[in-house]
Amino acid sequence: MKQYDVIVIGGGHAGSEAALAPARMGLQTLMITGSIEMIAHMPCNPSIGGPAKGIVVREIDALGGEMGRNTDKTNIQMKMLNLSKGPAVWSLRAQADKVEYPQAMQETILNQKNLAVLEAMVEEILVDEAQQVTGVRLETGDIVEAKAVILTTGTYLKSQILVGHTATDGGPSGQRASMGLSGNLQALGFDLFRLKTGTPARVATTSVDYTKTTIQPGDDVPRTFSFDTPMSEAKNPDDQLPCYLTYTAPETHQIINDNLGESAMYSGMVEGAGPRYCPSIEDKLVRFADKERHQIFLEPESKHTPEIYVQGFSTSMPHDVQEQMLRSLPGLENCEIIRYAYAIEYDAIVPTQLWPTLETKKVSGLFSAGQMNGTSGYEEAAGQGLIAGINAALKVKGEEQLVLRRDEAYIGVLIDDLVTKGTDEPYRLLTSRAEYRLLLRHDNADLRLRPHGIRVGLIDSERKANFAMKVMMIEMELARLQTLRITPKAATNAYLQTIPTAAIRDGISLYELMKRPEIEYHHLAPLMPIPAHLTAEVIEQVEVQIKYEGYIAKAMRQAERVKDLESKRIPMNLDYAQVPNLANEARQKLGEIRPLTIGQASRISGVNPADISILMIYLKSLKRSV
Repeated sequence: MKQYDVIVIGGGHAGSEAALAPARMGLQTLMITGSIEMIAHMPCNPSIGGPAKGIVVREIDALGGEMGRNTDKTNIQMKMLNLSKGPAVWSLRAQADKVEYPQAMQETILNQKNLAVLEAMVEEILVDEAQQVTGVRLETGDIVEAKAVILTTGTYLKSQILVGHTATDGGPSGQRASMGLSGNLQALGFDLFRLKTGTPARVATTSVDYTKTTIQPGDDVPRTFSFDTPMSEAKNPDDQLPCYLTYTAPETHQIINDNLGESAMYSGMVEGAGPRYCPSIEDKLVRFADKERHQIFLEPESKHTPEIYVQGFSTSMPHDVQEQMLRSLPGLENCEIIRYAYAIEYDAIVPTQLWPTLETKKVSGLFSAGQMNGTSGYEEAAGQGLIAGINAALKVKGEEQLVLRRDEAYIGVLIDDLVTKGTDEPYRLLTSRAEYRLLLRHDNADLRLRPHGIRVGLIDSERKANFAMKVMMIEMELARLQTLRITPKAATNAYLQTIPTAAIRDGISLYELMKRPEIEYHHLAPLMPIPAHLTAEVIEQVEVQIKYEGYIAKAMRQAERVKDLESKRIPMNLDYAQVPNLANEARQKLGEIRPLTIGQASRISGVNPADISILMIYLKSLKRSV
């Protein structure tokens, strides 16, 4: 009988990060996957990042995860979104190479010290009388023991592929579904629910008439997700593949409306809720019936395969209807379909059954991460996988576990939303979900989270030293700009007017001058010597911190007020039936969610401020009676 410190079930994006983290923290780790060749596979769009999601990738990297570095190595296009807006919504998006990305991740995993990979199917989570996980039983009957187990089964739990009126047991890309674990989890007392997602068709790159589309190139400057990827190793922008934009046509809408009853979504076959923010094309037409057309992006999947991903055209229509729909799109009149679209329905765990560490409340040492927690997207899955992997390792080591606050990381917002509010549809992270988004920026993810990565042991000495140097350079340059002053000399004002910006009447520090919206750091060069050792990242950070100083300070004050509530701990075993005067709904919700802090309790739907006041008074009375 084999024994490990940590077992990870699943090899998707959550499973990859969940397995690498404890192995890199020195624990003997086993990844069990149905197919080694499918590790880090991208069954849907091979894009990484985008609004909010791109910041999550930066946060994963800051903590010591792999997704950002792997994307830097394997992307075929990079683009920074929302540059015309403020830094709170800047977000990097990449088209990863669908062939190279999983291959690179598989190579990383298979060569990682302390990490073994086993191709097998898990049938049962093993638990002792004390409700402590002890390992797993495989389909073969073999038992593998472990001190902690992480579930990252994605969309494979009791999954079915839906096309038209046909349902077939199976997971994405024709892989086997995990049919036994759902019943096992229910027997352990977990509540499950059904969710639905899907993927569009792929068409041959040579069968598209691009003259009827609008080209969407990547950025003309090199970009990286990882703070540790040298700009010299970033992909050359000239080697990028472009995407293309087209639109649905009136004929497209007519075909879909005439065949709505043929869609699995509208024929009554689908039980689970689909993703609100990434609906099927038939769902878009029903929900937005007044819209004349919908954007469709044609995105290359790889330099190694002749396939175009038809973004925005997910459907569960029968194949013959799909053909009509696709060929009604401008540019796709003669397209050759390589793979048809389908919907997939699967079991997910009700995420309010998890602690903020992603450990389950019912079984000690059992963690859950990724799409099986009700999320959508590779990035959300990877972020959860990393936190679950870190916390599983810390639990085995007997050390304090990691919980990221809402003002500290988008990953913190994501997990807090899941475990505190739950979800009844595939959850997608959005910038609007983060009340402190000016603090949770693309540019400062390492400043926010790298100290956590250092504490848990995922940042090596070289990266730690580089980070310390970066922090020091930022602080020194901010201080230097405050001490350097210019006076209203004729030559100085003449230069300022060329920028153009208003002339100065009194002496002013370069720090204060930088607060002007039209002044950029490079404008300071004629006014002062710019230190040669400053990197582009340091300069960007200095500029953002100066220009948004007032807004950042205001957001930090707001976060500090809430942080006080987060510091007020609630005993895990508190009996809410003993708290007098609580509203019945609050008593029920608090007992179900079992929040760890007053701050978390205040975010539970159905718990109002009066209930929070009552709870705080009760907790104070408990302290006095001790």
